[in-house]
Amino acid sequence: MGTDRMDDQLTSGLLAAERRLQAAQLASDVEALDLLLDDRLVFTGPDGSLQGKGDDLEAHRSGRQRMSGVVEEDLAALVVDTTGVTWFLGTVSGTVDEQEFAARVRYTRTWVHTAAHGWRVIAAHVGPA
Repeated sequence: MGTDRMDDQLTSGLLAAERRLQAAQLASDVEALDLLLDDRLVFTGPDGSLQGKGDDLEAHRSGRQRMSGVVEEDLAALVVDTTGVTWFLGTVSGTVDEQEFAARVRYTRTWVHTAAHGWRVIAAHVGPA
């Protein structure tokens, strides 16, 4: 198998993982999120705060965070060996601590690929777009 074909398969798999992540966030599917988030995850919020995987899972599990919409405008990906980066541009909406929100945002996510787990997010950042 040629390198280009392998790269195409990895990129397609990464884009599919990104879309599974979006669906899991929308459904607050904690089991799916657990599989898609690396245990070492560091998430930088729009206010500069840092959160880990446990924080994210608990926010969904407890209902403190609920997504009601994820509308993708653009999605790009780059794969280098076993590292991938996705850039999502779109609108997200929902509630956090019973406060409604809707925002056009840019997520940048760094993913790692292993034979045991496939693609998993290890670092992410979201900011207004």
